Amino acid sequence: MDKSKRTFLTVAGLGSVGVYLGVKGAYVHANKIPKVNKRYAMVINTKLLTSDVMAAAMAACHRDHNVPHISNPNCDHPPPEKQSVKWIWEETFDAAFPEQVHHMPKVAKRPVLVLCNHCDEPPCVRVCPTQATWKRKEDGIVAIDMHRCIGCRYCIAACPYGSRSFNFKDPRRYLKYVEASYPTRTHGVVEKCDFCVERLAHGQKPACVEACERLGSKALIFGALEKENLAEETSEVGKALQNNFSLRRKPGLGTGPEVYYIL
Repeated sequence: MDKSKRTFLTVAGLGSVGVYLGVKGAYVHANKIPKVNKRYAMVINTKLLTSDVMAAAMAACHRDHNVPHISNPNCDHPPPEKQSVKWIWEETFDAAFPEQVHHMPKVAKRPVLVLCNHCDEPPCVRVCPTQATWKRKEDGIVAIDMHRCIGCRYCIAACPYGSRSFNFKDPRRYLKYVEASYPTRTHGVVEKCDFCVERLAHGQKPACVEACERLGSKALIFGALEKENLAEETSEVGKALQNNFSLRRKPGLGTGPEVYYIL
């Protein structure tokens, strides 16, 4: 092989490596999860979760966000329980905290509300191929653009909390009432709780929190945590965590969930 050919192949090879590293670098950058100082968090006081309070919280969330109620789908595949769509729902403590229940058997059947945990290190963000789900830099909320979702369901597989739902059917068919201020979805997309970003933009609290407060209950507390050291927090959320014993779901996974449960 003459010198000119060797030179050409060397340059071409280096160029290919450069393109590869550039693409890889762009991918890593796109999937790098930002660190934020201010981050929204929710505290759920399980001692105050009455049936009325939980029903009000779930109804307000699902009504305001056009979440369909599929109670008896006439299809065997997937099974009916997999077809349900929910943003916030009721579980028992032993189902939500299976790794903790042997430490606290007395609260095993205590009802709790579960939803997206808006993790500091959300695995759903890392696996989304279209960046339809991402962590907001300004407040740590794990958001989802349902118009960009291609329905691959990688995020559902990655989420260790079962917090995402897939629309196996056209959800509009199952809405008795449509809230015009919030978009409806289509068949084939994923959806979940977004901490009511549309309400936060107008200085309002999440719908579930307001529903509890209308009943005079502080079962749900929502706000921003701005300090790395919880002992320095002066927010309502921070004070609630300082003064009570709380747990987070599956903290050992390293996802850093931002929903806390007072027991």
